[in-house]
Amino acid sequence: MDAIAETLLLILLVAVPVLFAITVHEAAHGWVANRRGDPTAAMLGRVTFNPIKHIDPVGTIAVPLIIFLSSKTLLGVPFLFGWAKPVPVDWRRLRNPRWDMALVAIAGPGVNLLMAIGWGLALQLMLLLLGFVGVPSALLSLYLELCLIGVLINLFLMALNMIPVLPLDGGRVLSALLPRPWARGFARLERYGLLILVALLLLPNGQPPGLLGAVLRPAVDLALTVIPASDLIRDSIPL
Repeated sequence: MDAIAETLLLILLVAVPVLFAITVHEAAHGWVANRRGDPTAAMLGRVTFNPIKHIDPVGTIAVPLIIFLSSKTLLGVPFLFGWAKPVPVDWRRLRNPRWDMALVAIAGPGVNLLMAIGWGLALQLMLLLLGFVGVPSALLSLYLELCLIGVLINLFLMALNMIPVLPLDGGRVLSALLPRPWARGFARLERYGLLILVALLLLPNGQPPGLLGAVLRPAVDLALTVIPASDLIRDSIPL
């Protein structure tokens, strides 16, 4: 397989778990907000598994594709970074705005962990079936790679969103835990959140994943301990 065909296949394999990861992540935010008293996301059709409702043309398609191709070409290791359209939440309609916002925030990373476990179970199931059913090697290779990518995409998305920087979910949780005066000061930093993440992505040498990767890798490695077939995942894609 030539390099172009290999890259296109890898993009397709990555696209499937990425779409699932961001769609369910955003739908979870809206679902919990609706359960806690704010139907805004539900009324706008954002509590759905339809990925079109959650895709940001720049953050979900253009930026990840550019970073993916440039990191694979320049570094030899593909890396993803991007975002979806944020789910609108009207905190004034929540029953307990301060803590309910934390619940809404934690729902996204929480379902990413569940999806990573699901991809791990799919991988473990295939390994068990191989003792009884013959599977063509090419199909098996694609299936295993899809499951591996599914696990890692969801774990990295979970870890990324738990970084305590607004507007990430970890920032929302931290804001709920801080004393109110500190939380108000922390909220003023939200306008700089994306700049902080880009700086972490490029520092110290201008090449992704930079300091961001150094932060995410240990968190993902720790989360792998609860994922089925974790030993195979570690052996296949060393972190």
